[in-house]
Amino acid sequence: MKKVLLTGRLTRDPELRSLASGSSVATFAVATNEFRGNGKERAEYHNVVVWDRLAQVCGQYLGKGQQVAIEGRLQTRQWDDDRGTRQC
Repeated sequence: MKKVLLTGRLTRDPELRSLASGSSVATFAVATNEFRGNGKERAEYHNVVVWDRLAQVCGQYLGKGQQVAIEGRLQTRQWDDDRGTRQC
């Protein structure tokens, strides 16, 4: 299992949806910063998906710009688009 711990700020408000099955899902992005030598900084963006009760809590209490700490697992997705090109 790929366990990760991210600390950063939300780039937008969480988008909360209800599925036909009755489950809730919330999606949002978190920006993290990496500080390098010479005072340089690099931002990286992570898409986050949460389910069920946690999705409802995130939708209710989180907002753009708020700092969060997230623990979870890392999942990389890939698919083939209409042209047959592999997307990551």
